[in-house]
Amino acid sequence: MKIVEVNNRTSILINQLLEVWENSVKATHLFLSNEEIENIKKYIPQAISDISHLIIAKNDNNTPIAFMGIENEKLEMLFIRNNERGKGLGKKLLNYGIENYNINELVVNEQNPNAEGFYEHIGFKVYKRSEFDEQGNSYPILYMRLER
Repeated sequence: MKIVEVNNRTSILINQLLEVWENSVKATHLFLSNEEIENIKKYIPQAISDISHLIIAKNDNNTPIAFMGIENEKLEMLFIRNNERGKGLGKKLLNYGIENYNINELVVNEQNPNAEGFYEHIGFKVYKRSEFDEQGNSYPILYMRLER
């Protein structure tokens, strides 16, 4: 497994990451309907293209299995293929982001308690809660900061 920052975001790469995103979301965001996932999916290619720092984890076959996006010391996205979860990959990516990009803040869906627990294990603590996500939908979100 190797971790790389990608500046050249080809349509092939974006499609590969979209597959990682969808696989990850369907396994972890059980509060979303398939229709909601399909609606959100429309915006993901642009989000991947526009993020300042796109970090990808690739397997031995050079296939993306996870990725994260960072903007201004904030983790904006972290998605891992479901069959790769629980192997320490998320921790490696997040620690890479903390060490190289000073990640100190993130937002997580309250209805994704495994993600919240993961971030708490790394050292993030909730400092604010909102009843609505950043798109105004009624999915409570938690704002977390890294406590060193």
